[in-house]
Amino acid sequence: MPENKKWSARLSGAVLRLFGWKVEYTTPPSEKFVLLAVPHTSNWDLVVMLLASYVMGIEFKWAAKDTLFKGLFGKYMLWLGGVPVNRRKRTNFVEQIAEQIKKHDRFAFVIAPDGTRSRAPYWKSGFYRIALAAGVPIAMGYEDWENKVAGIGPSFMPSGNIPEDMQRLRDFYAGMKGKIPENQGPVRLREEMADNEE
Repeated sequence: MPENKKWSARLSGAVLRLFGWKVEYTTPPSEKFVLLAVPHTSNWDLVVMLLASYVMGIEFKWAAKDTLFKGLFGKYMLWLGGVPVNRRKRTNFVEQIAEQIKKHDRFAFVIAPDGTRSRAPYWKSGFYRIALAAGVPIAMGYEDWENKVAGIGPSFMPSGNIPEDMQRLRDFYAGMKGKIPENQGPVRLREEMADNEE
């Protein structure tokens, strides 16, 4: 690890410890993976995630509208790991991110599957479809605010069997609480809800 990154890791670790947090993680089996940020109930989740990423020495990538990547602020967004996504293109979000992952040797793409800080009845399936399209594993990132532990848990390759793969996620995230627990929704995809209604 370069010296500047070592200092970032030490400083970030010190800040997290000051507030009672610790970082635990399992190194993903690939240099390229989709990392879940769960649960997502507050803007503070981003702060903890960034600090934890420095401790782990992993440069996370995340998506935002390409119109935000202009001027000095745009350069800052890129430096933070932002990936511009063109919402006006015919290729959709999933395809654009999958292509970005494929053309890089290292790409840790972080995404909050519930898609909102408010309570949602289901997760958005983008994370799953990106991992399938790019042929990369899904890593279970977490922030357990009750126990003040953040990190990366197990990883798995999506099989295409949604109920089976989602059960893995439900088992892992069971009992974990976000900063605002009432904003936490169930760990399920809309596709699963549709299947249950048939």
